[in-house]
Amino acid sequence: MTTRKAVLALNAHLPEDIRVMATARAHGQFHARFDARGKEYRYRIWNAPAMNPLLRHFAWHVPRPLDLAAMRAASRHFIGRHDFASFTANPGYARLNTYRTLTRCDVRRRGPEITLVIDGDGFLYKMCRGIAGTLVQAGLGRIDPNGIPGILEHRDRRLAGMTAPALGLVLVRVHYPRGTRTPRRGDRPGEPLEE
Repeated sequence: MTTRKAVLALNAHLPEDIRVMATARAHGQFHARFDARGKEYRYRIWNAPAMNPLLRHFAWHVPRPLDLAAMRAASRHFIGRHDFASFTANPGYARLNTYRTLTRCDVRRRGPEITLVIDGDGFLYKMCRGIAGTLVQAGLGRIDPNGIPGILEHRDRRLAGMTAPALGLVLVRVHYPRGTRTPRRGDRPGEPLEE
């Protein structure tokens, strides 16, 4: 089957809210989860007094004005390798570690819509939503943007902002290496990876 036909065949059987945009051939040992080297998530916020009814299921409505400069200042502290224990929920099982590397944490605004773009080598359980909630708290003036390093250092979930609602979060892209698979610690079958 050609990759073009595979797209058509897959989409014919998927629910309407899931779509395959492209396919590619992979080697026989390929594993969609364990071969991933990074992911990009986006979180949508509608920042206006009234919610856009067309986005009510796809964005978090924050009616109070958000300070974009404060959110951007806070977001810069997430970039790099950190222990993100303060920004994750308890997954109910033991973790190997809570260190992750973020290569991007952008805050974009287009009219009343704010989009958070978070890219990294991996994510802990509810980590993106913890970051999103903390950035909104910084935008509301409840968290000092320069206090983020201290929150990271203390490894205490109670110090960070709320966990943002799930409806605004979307996995946009999964990054895979080209060529042969090179396993890294924590990504072998049976070892839990978190989202």
